[in-house]
Amino acid sequence: MQLTAVLIPDPEGGYTASNPETGTTSQGETIDEALANLREATELYLEEFPLPARGRSLITTFEVAVNG
Repeated sequence: MQLTAVLIPDPEGGYTASNPETGTTSQGETIDEALANLREATELYLEEFPLPARGRSLITTFEVAVNG
C-alpha cells in the first residue's frame, strides 16, 4: 500500500513525519529515521484500523499573503 508522508524540519533538530491518510505521526533525527518510525507507527495503526480502498492522494502547495 502506498501512503503519503509529510516531513517538517523540527526547529530543535530532526524531523516530524506525519501520514494524512491515517493521522499517524512520528519523528526522527534524519529523514530516513523519521520515515522508518512513521512506517512502523502506521503499520501498527493499520493492524487495528484498516483503510478502505480508495484512489491515490494528491499533494500540492499553495501560497498565502502574510502581513508584516
